Amino acid sequence: MSLEVHDNLRRTLDELLAQHALLGEQLGDPAIATDHRRVQAISIRRAAIEPLVERWRRFVRLERELDEARRMVAEERDAELAGLAKEEVTRLREQASSELESVQEQLVTADDDAVGAVILEIRAGVGGDEAGLFAGDLLEMYRRFASGQGWQYETLDAAPGEAGGIKHAVVALKGPRVFADLAFEAGTHQVKRVPATEAQGRVHTSTATVAVLPEPEAIEVDLDPADVKESITTAQGPGGQNVNKVSTAVHLIHQPTGIEVRMQETKSQQQNRERAWQLLRARLYAKQQAEAAARRAEARSDMIGTASRAEKIRTYRFKENLVNDHRLGESFNLSEVLSGDLGPIVAALRRREVASRLAAL
Repeated sequence: MSLEVHDNLRRTLDELLAQHALLGEQLGDPAIATDHRRVQAISIRRAAIEPLVERWRRFVRLERELDEARRMVAEERDAELAGLAKEEVTRLREQASSELESVQEQLVTADDDAVGAVILEIRAGVGGDEAGLFAGDLLEMYRRFASGQGWQYETLDAAPGEAGGIKHAVVALKGPRVFADLAFEAGTHQVKRVPATEAQGRVHTSTATVAVLPEPEAIEVDLDPADVKESITTAQGPGGQNVNKVSTAVHLIHQPTGIEVRMQETKSQQQNRERAWQLLRARLYAKQQAEAAARRAEARSDMIGTASRAEKIRTYRFKENLVNDHRLGESFNLSEVLSGDLGPIVAALRRREVASRLAAL
């Protein structure tokens, strides 16, 4: 591997060094130390870039040592010492090449690794009651995966299905690498199984959609509160009947984009309002990021499509006890995946994404 480092790459990595130092200073600032949320956000960001920063420091040190060894080879008149210097050049070049390769791999995933909070949305798709049951299975799968990762998990909103499962659910997740690990889950998931209500034992096909939205700080989003229409109503239950006689449900409409959010999970109007604005910021941020990426002609779309079976990213086959990920062309044990063991799938998808981004450098 060539040790030539492009000026843009070197500048980017040097900027990360400066950013790492600044984040360390902020953590030591007494004014920031009293704000738990800011401390958590800064700590996650600093921890995400620290391995990359350390590798870049090692590469720069090896680069200097390599230059010195090359000078010794050029200037040394003693044949034996010159030979030793050449061996040192070979050794240092191999080490530096390895560090540079690792630096490049970490660099293309650093932004994803730094996002420490996401909003996960799951909606029943095609398939009626069975789709709702499947959506509930996916929600439980992600809850178990989050527990295994040590992430914070909070249900913001949920609507139960008429025969069990869910019609939709909105969950907030926080923790290291939460976006990096869950981003690949966005899309249409398909299940093939015999529903409990199927008397003839026929396999049915149903779908559920998953959206994974990075949750930004409020200052990162181009959101003018004056552009948002807010309504307060009573909470609505299945069939439209009031389930709460007090007006606590919050309905937000971002008028420039038409994005709507309705939140009624709690009996507190204030809590519903906070959660509604939280979800609105995340949805608007995702829209703004997608539009910016499209303008750069390198969009990595997070849209989940129309939930049709043709748009599936993964199929869960109960008869064979297999999960087929169609992006990878690989199968995984269904029982293990539904129990929350998403690690092998996440790792494989991450390797695929890293290879794609490196090829684009």
